[in-house]
Amino acid sequence: MLRPAVLGLLLACAVSLSRAAVILENGMPILWAQTAGQVTDLPIQNGILTPNPWHFLHRMSLYRLMIAATDPFMGSMGTNATDSPIWGLPLQLGWMLTSGRLADPTAATTCGQQTGDTMCLSTQSWWGCVNYFASVLPFLSAAQQGFMGAGAQVQMQAPEGVLDYCTTYADCATNYPDAMTKWDAFFQGLKAAAESPLPVNEKKDSLLGLYWVAQMASTYASAACNSRQSHYSSVEVAFSKSWQNSAEYVAAAHFQSNLDKSALFMTPLPSRILQVGDSAPNIADLSEAENHTLYIFSWISSINSLLGGSLVRMWKSAMCSVATREKGRDMLEQLLLNPEFATSTFLSIISEMTTGC
Repeated sequence: MLRPAVLGLLLACAVSLSRAAVILENGMPILWAQTAGQVTDLPIQNGILTPNPWHFLHRMSLYRLMIAATDPFMGSMGTNATDSPIWGLPLQLGWMLTSGRLADPTAATTCGQQTGDTMCLSTQSWWGCVNYFASVLPFLSAAQQGFMGAGAQVQMQAPEGVLDYCTTYADCATNYPDAMTKWDAFFQGLKAAAESPLPVNEKKDSLLGLYWVAQMASTYASAACNSRQSHYSSVEVAFSKSWQNSAEYVAAAHFQSNLDKSALFMTPLPSRILQVGDSAPNIADLSEAENHTLYIFSWISSINSLLGGSLVRMWKSAMCSVATREKGRDMLEQLLLNPEFATSTFLSIISEMTTGC
């Protein structure tokens, strides 16, 4: 069964909130060693797997088990054990935890607070809700497609009185059919890729395409979480929207969200919940990198709004081939990680790339 979390790391995470969010521990996602190493480490009742997605270690375990089960089919991603695109998800969950975004934003309970259960994920957290669609839904699909063992059945635990989260494959497929269909297609595509005669780079690009289509389908389905945004400041809500909007660009470029690449993009995310008065790039208690990331997210979102959504459409049009997607990934890296990269350069290159499609 899942072992207790290490108190020392939690204290380190709590102290870190004033500096930078902790996302790695010994080169792996935080508390990785405390998660389930095999499916049978999860709670089982009457032969049915019953993980509790409202406990951090259980939800992180869903990612560990998915990565382990799919790794034999990820040969086209590279030779490293951390090349799977799924690695971006546990890092994201870790950032949400250490930045305080999984705690109860209403303060009605101590769920996720330093004074309460630090491993508790609040059902009222917008961030925890959105992540539910990117953890529980793919796990249920993976189990349905046989990746968790032949005939494995899964029933997610739900806190008493909480009824607006799907808990089984059938339940989620009924309520969010597009997302579940897209995740099924990804896991089926992994199996098919093993027999595919395509060159490795094309196979890789195709699988990343399926992965990001599924990811975005989960993002769109998570509109069900929108009412929970009322618990946050207007500044945090604006950031959350620009954060979701940024996924459109990453997805269209078929970004390989392996452990190393994802860590580069996650580390400069804001290490605390934003409050009224926070204005990037001049937030005093956030690092220069965090301020830059917030500024770029806001800039991209603002430009897209000013252009009536056409920036996203232009970008998607430009990502029309394996070659342009590779160039697109390089551009995103420059834009987010290199403060010297001019935003005007980004716009001009997109226009140029679009004409070549």
